[in-house]
Amino acid sequence: MDRWLGDGGMPVIAAFGAAIERYGEGWAEASWTPTELACNPAGIVQAGVHSVLLDAAMNFAMLAGLDRGDRGATLEMKVSTMRAANRGDVLGVRGEVVRLARSVAYTEGWVRDADGETVAHATGTFIVRRAEPAREAGDASPG
Repeated sequence: MDRWLGDGGMPVIAAFGAAIERYGEGWAEASWTPTELACNPAGIVQAGVHSVLLDAAMNFAMLAGLDRGDRGATLEMKVSTMRAANRGDVLGVRGEVVRLARSVAYTEGWVRDADGETVAHATGTFIVRRAEPAREAGDASPG
């Protein structure tokens, strides 16, 4: 997964001023200094941009908790914006897996300012697609 550090394979993340910097089993963190593209004309970060970055952080956290070859996709997400963030603010984004089941992952994510105050919070539900186990030589094929 190291190859996805930075923009996570999605150029919009870098365009918004964020970079995924580190991860571990079931968590991921990004730094974020919002760019003009992330903001409305008054320089305030749009709620939808928070959503994009929180979705990416929670997805990355989920992938970090899965076995190689397993995949997932967002089924549902809720985002609450609690205070304004402005262009140029120094922010952190974190995604965590709350529960990872066989076919569903439940996640949370936060955007926090330099003082550690929560700017936005999200919960997400992801479908998990497990890779098919490799067949051993000599295994009978179904059907």
